[in-house]
Amino acid sequence: MVPLVDERLAGYAEAHTTKRSTLFEELRRVTFETATDPQMQVGAVEGTLLQLLVASLGARHVLEIGTFTGYSALSMAEALPADGRLITCDRDPVATGIAQSFFDRSPHGKKIEIRLGDALHTIGQLEASFVVDLAFLDADKARYVDYYEAILPRLRTGGLLIADNTLWSGRVLAPSTADDLGICAFNDRVASDARVTAVLLSVRDGVTIVRKLSEPAGGSPAAPFAGA
Repeated sequence: MVPLVDERLAGYAEAHTTKRSTLFEELRRVTFETATDPQMQVGAVEGTLLQLLVASLGARHVLEIGTFTGYSALSMAEALPADGRLITCDRDPVATGIAQSFFDRSPHGKKIEIRLGDALHTIGQLEASFVVDLAFLDADKARYVDYYEAILPRLRTGGLLIADNTLWSGRVLAPSTADDLGICAFNDRVASDARVTAVLLSVRDGVTIVRKLSEPAGGSPAAPFAGA
């Protein structure tokens, strides 16, 4: 992918973002040394953004679609309360094996549960008590709309859905592949959805922040938020 932000500016932004612990630095190094497609890992800037959003929202329940090697999950888990839960979904046992090895070394890793398999099935099997406060979407782009529609009914009113790669290295301007078209369809769906308000930020490869306003007509109301 072609970077949308000048590498010098990206480095400047990272240098002026709260520094991550050495565990995250090691996770980034191991990912780039051993994982397939290591560029899929969120960086320090986006990881810190996710952590700040979880903390600011007072989230207790986080759902992640796309674990990869665990950088984003561990970032968000650090901001959860001691009894918080983060369910992260992925198909890749190798990448999630790396993730679990780092979760095991963090005091916050016990808040994280990896569920292997199709994420749409996992979402459908979530217990009713797991009312999602924040969801992070970073999986196969062709199915972004499907994930969005599956997550939104389980997201509490006022909750956030964060979607990664929504500028897709500029290919949203001239889409051709299934992934390109999937991102464009997602962006169009969110922009026209009266149930939410959203902003697409030019952070890394594009990050969309969606806030749920209400349930769809005829839907059941979201459970009240209990606070942190």
